[in-house]
Amino acid sequence: MRRRIFTILVLSGALVSPALAHPAVGPIYSFGAGLAHPFTGADHTLAMFAVGLWGVLAGGRAIWLWPLAFVATMLVGFATATMGLHIPFFDPAISTSVIVLGLCVALAIAAPIWVAAAMVGLFAFFHGFAHGIEASTANTIPYVAGFALATSLIHSAGIGLGILAEALIGKIALRVMGAFTVLSGVFLIAS
Repeated sequence: MRRRIFTILVLSGALVSPALAHPAVGPIYSFGAGLAHPFTGADHTLAMFAVGLWGVLAGGRAIWLWPLAFVATMLVGFATATMGLHIPFFDPAISTSVIVLGLCVALAIAAPIWVAAAMVGLFAFFHGFAHGIEASTANTIPYVAGFALATSLIHSAGIGLGILAEALIGKIALRVMGAFTVLSGVFLIAS
């Protein structure tokens, strides 16, 4: 029964086609637009979800510290973009984050908590930078609040599904989800 539930969860995720990275979503300055934005790009969603899964694999403080590091440095990246600073290669860094974070889950990398938090934060900076260059210069505070909340929700979904899958099947379930994240990242880069 546990394997059937896990199989259904995995297949339901595999049947959802990846979204294009950043489709146009109209004016980007409202709370709703910010809330929706992380869900409009598979690259953002997969990376944030992987952070939650990896936190479950690591256990302890990693479950809350790594998502917190992601949100905090994502906001720094956003601020950097809105100040007009230019950061080259942010799109490849975002794509790479999906593969690297997926590999950390798939291979059950046991990194020291602060090293992993720094790595997660580095990738989050680029995700935040992408959000920032897409934002309107109009009132960005509601937008920022929306995408920070959405990011936290995606981390929570990764944590929740990770805990459920681990309880039903074991750590191998998380590692399989990490492998699917890697494959999805490769697909995103190739397409």
